[in-house]
Amino acid sequence: MAKIKKQQPSPQTQEDAWTMANATQRPGQSKEQTKLIAQGIEKGIDQYKKQQKAKAREKDKLRKKEERQTATECAEQIPPKSEVRYRTPWLPWTLLLITWAGIGVYALGFGG
Repeated sequence: MAKIKKQQPSPQTQEDAWTMANATQRPGQSKEQTKLIAQGIEKGIDQYKKQQKAKAREKDKLRKKEERQTATECAEQIPPKSEVRYRTPWLPWTLLLITWAGIGVYALGFGG
C-alpha cells in the first residue's frame, strides 16, 4: 500500500488561519482549542483553493476547446487558396511589337 503524502499548507495560509482563529477566540478558550480551530480553518482555505484551481482548469479547458472549434470553423469557411500563376499576357506584347515594327517600316520606307 502506497503512503499518501500530506501536503503542508503554505505559510501564508497558516498565518491567515491563525489570525482568524485568534480573532474568533472566546474568553477562557485554551491555546490547544485555538490551534485546532486554526487547523480547521487551514483545511477550509486549502479546500477552497483546490476548488478554485479545479474551476480554473475547467474554464481553461472549455476556452481551449472553443478556440479549437472556432479555428476549425474558420478553416472550413475559408476555401483553400488556389495557386496563383502569373502568366505574361501575350496580347499586349504582340501589339507592342507590331507597333514598333510599324514605326520602323514607316521610318525606313516613308521618312527618307
